[in-house]
Amino acid sequence: MPQVRIVAKNFMDMVASLPAVKLDKLYDNSFICEAILRSLPPLAKKYVLQLLYIDGPVTAKWLEEWVLSDGVSKHKVAIDRLIQLRILTETVERKKEATYLFNPTFQQNLQRHIVHGGVLPREPMPSNVTARLPSLDDLDAYAAQQWEMFLLHLINSAEAERSTNISSSMMKIFQRGLLNQKDDRDSLKLTESGFQFLLMDTNAQLWYIVREYITNCEDHGVDTADLISFLLELSFHVTGQAYSLNTLSDIQKNIIKDLADLGLVKLQQGRKESWFIPTKLATNLSISLADTSSRKQGFVVVETNFRMYAYSTSKLHCEILRLFSRIEYQLPNLIVGAITKESLYKAFQNGITSEQIVSFLQQNAHPRVAEKMPCVPENVTDQIRLWEADLNRIEMTPAHLYDEFPSRDVFEAACDFAREYGGLLWENSKKMRIVVKAEILAQMKEFLRKQRQ
Repeated sequence: MPQVRIVAKNFMDMVASLPAVKLDKLYDNSFICEAILRSLPPLAKKYVLQLLYIDGPVTAKWLEEWVLSDGVSKHKVAIDRLIQLRILTETVERKKEATYLFNPTFQQNLQRHIVHGGVLPREPMPSNVTARLPSLDDLDAYAAQQWEMFLLHLINSAEAERSTNISSSMMKIFQRGLLNQKDDRDSLKLTESGFQFLLMDTNAQLWYIVREYITNCEDHGVDTADLISFLLELSFHVTGQAYSLNTLSDIQKNIIKDLADLGLVKLQQGRKESWFIPTKLATNLSISLADTSSRKQGFVVVETNFRMYAYSTSKLHCEILRLFSRIEYQLPNLIVGAITKESLYKAFQNGITSEQIVSFLQQNAHPRVAEKMPCVPENVTDQIRLWEADLNRIEMTPAHLYDEFPSRDVFEAACDFAREYGGLLWENSKKMRIVVKAEILAQMKEFLRKQRQ
């Protein structure tokens, strides 16, 4: 899936924005230090590992000597990221060059983790205590089903067959910025950011939702550092293993229940004990921070006659395609539709752009056509862009027509008044007619009433 940016902070920017005290508290956990290391740009990782056993400050000039002339921009990005995360502290003294000092908390814990390894605060439960655990394939299917159902409800889809366990208040938090409602009578509509969200790969979507969840929990008094620490620590558990719920605090138990609704963990109840089983969505959390997700196999074939065939069993895929095309019929593993002028106009009115649609079709092209250049017929992509340009040629502005003025003096006074308020759209001096924006209707009525008096 394409990597697109939506109007939201990057997860590592959220970590970098934490106060120094909370960040040091986060770095007290060696697993978090490893997760942060995974998230760094490649050159920044190299710097951390090379400086890991150097005590005391190092000069900026010394670091620059490690970089070739064509790598200066990457060097600056790496150093900026390390400073943002307070892994390095920059000091610039008068008449002296800049120096960098390693964060001692991060340095000591990462050293200890690399040399001795880490021990999670909880061990897997013995097999004789747990009931029959699901296989890895069953667990993957469960995670995919839960996540798809969650996304279907997130976009307010009527195709979702069963309701999720997430409360309506929590769902509204996740929908924030992704859906828009003009007034109480209108239904929720997907925003431009919402469509971008659907185009993201699963890991990017997951971290967006996690960021919203963290922000909401912070508003309810949960410590941000503790929550981030628990989430990243959870990613180092073993997929498919059972872990006792009794090892968790009350706050962590509530978090686990929310994560189960999203498909990150599966909850099971035994005769005496309860446990949670991490899925790949949870164990990939720290890996996905590095933003190295591979391209998924595509499923869409678009023909030159604007017919579209999507080889997928996913209802979510069907709902995404329905946003900009007309779905004609759906077989167990095939969705057949057409890209029409009417379906695209509807998409454009909902804030979806032609470039987003073209990008989606290109990034999700079926392997049989993905190798061709272009993978989506040029006449289709050109027409999509032309239809958007055609729609944008005319701008609709609500307005009111005024005529039959009692005198030319009143007409000219009305023109001046409307012009002063920035609401005059058109005037015909000969026939004494004007068109005024609807937004100044009340002021215009009051002005004309005073003129009559």
